[in-house]
Amino acid sequence: MTTEKREITHSSSLFTGTWMYYFDLAQLHVLSTVADAGSISAAAPLLFRSTSAISEQLRKLESELGVTLLTRGKTGVRPTPAGERLLRHAQHLLRLSEQALADTRGETFDGEIRLAITDYFRPDVIAQLLKQLRVRYPRLRLHVAMHKSLAIEQAGVDFDIGLTMRYDGEQQLPEPLEIGREALQWVSSKDFVPDPAQPLPLLALTGCAMLNYSCKRLEQAGIKYEIVYSTSGVAGLQSALKAGLGVACLNEGALPEGVGPIPTGLPSLTDARFVLLPPKAGEPELVGTVRQLLHRFLA
Repeated sequence: MTTEKREITHSSSLFTGTWMYYFDLAQLHVLSTVADAGSISAAAPLLFRSTSAISEQLRKLESELGVTLLTRGKTGVRPTPAGERLLRHAQHLLRLSEQALADTRGETFDGEIRLAITDYFRPDVIAQLLKQLRVRYPRLRLHVAMHKSLAIEQAGVDFDIGLTMRYDGEQQLPEPLEIGREALQWVSSKDFVPDPAQPLPLLALTGCAMLNYSCKRLEQAGIKYEIVYSTSGVAGLQSALKAGLGVACLNEGALPEGVGPIPTGLPSLTDARFVLLPPKAGEPELVGTVRQLLHRFLA
């Protein structure tokens, strides 16, 4: 940036010179998300960007403004006084941007939507999404329930929009809206040591397609296993893993602290695809509009 183009007067926060400064909304979105998450690493999955890409966006913004917006430390980031002032404006500008887009497209977002979401999907992402939607679309009422993918796929629960997990190779028409992929892994607690003389102790989520898939892969590889623990929810599966009760098949984003991939020796696994299910017959226009909105937020 050269002083011939624009000059920043820090004392009055006014811009003078030939060129006015125009904020980049994408940079403001990055700043706001990082500040809310508390660290760049925590914001990375919410923004679906690498930490280096986020750092570069923040560096550019601070360089263009000529002020430090965030202080970085071992425990994360904290807005400076200048950063706090900008964040107040950023949140307002981002809301106006979304409202302008919705108004231009004729999207009123006035109504009630029921979301059914697979419990394998990252809860931090859903929490951040719901917070943003509540602020930007106060008349849109969202009711969220976590369910197994199989129950959502088979319409075993009542919902307007379903976010579920599928595996590579599954082809169903009409094709859903994909929002991301994660590697499936054989995992256990880091201090778990299997007994080679015994069947593989398998931890399972009952009534879940993941159980059927993992058992099939073990059987195809000729590996003996025994289901030693079963639970109805992912949280229970995570607790059993941390307790060192056995091995499970789990997507990368659902790994709890202290749990990681086990050494090689088990069959390879495919990727998991997180998708928004296609429209139901005769669904209201609002539901289709919100589905596209969710896809823009998450993809």
